[in-house]
Amino acid sequence: MSMSVRGIALACGAAAAYAAALRPALLSWGATGTEADTSYPSDELIENATSRSTMAVSLPAPPEAVWPWLVQMGCGRAGWYSWDLLDNGGRPSTDRIVPEWQDLAVGDRVPTVPSGTTYFRVEVLDPGRTLVLRSDLELPSGRSFDPRGPMPRAYADGIWAFHLHRLPDGCTRLIVRTRGRGAPSVANRLFAWLFGEPAHFIMQHRQFHELRRRVARRGFAGAEGAEADQARRGDLRLLQ
Repeated sequence: MSMSVRGIALACGAAAAYAAALRPALLSWGATGTEADTSYPSDELIENATSRSTMAVSLPAPPEAVWPWLVQMGCGRAGWYSWDLLDNGGRPSTDRIVPEWQDLAVGDRVPTVPSGTTYFRVEVLDPGRTLVLRSDLELPSGRSFDPRGPMPRAYADGIWAFHLHRLPDGCTRLIVRTRGRGAPSVANRLFAWLFGEPAHFIMQHRQFHELRRRVARRGFAGAEGAEADQARRGDLRLLQ
């Protein structure tokens, strides 16, 4: 077998292994099978989604203590509690609740860059339960656009949804659902498969870790039911 044929075979084998084993784990990291299969409010906002993920974590605080950290996210606001060098211009995400960043409403724009030309739009806001951010980007400019108007020839459209559930002991189960689509379809799927999904996993994993660190300061503790306890042990292994 020539080197070129062997290289192609190895690449195909690696791609098949990633698709069969690693990719499904990345797309449902921390979530139970039930959580991954459940439909959530706002799923319908992105019809015919070509990419989807459901990640989850148990946080040692009640939903009302977690919620303020979520509504203050954004560039020029609290940051994203993730890898700040990658998504917040190197500015550290805040370590405190900031009162002036707590007023968020449906339709508000949450900037992702200092200029504000790229942003999330708040689509669903149910205090203490659900926060859904939507991103509609024209490509290749990367500028946000209003999906209620004419659609660009090339675009990426998706939601980043945070669903908070109170556990039996009062702690929080945070489930993060993403759904996306775009055009041209083949290019969009390839980009999501190779770059978008791995990048989301890396950033979401870090955000879970940083949210846990922040809310744990209150010292809230308890004992959930067996399923939640098992999920939390998995989260601890993930975040160590």
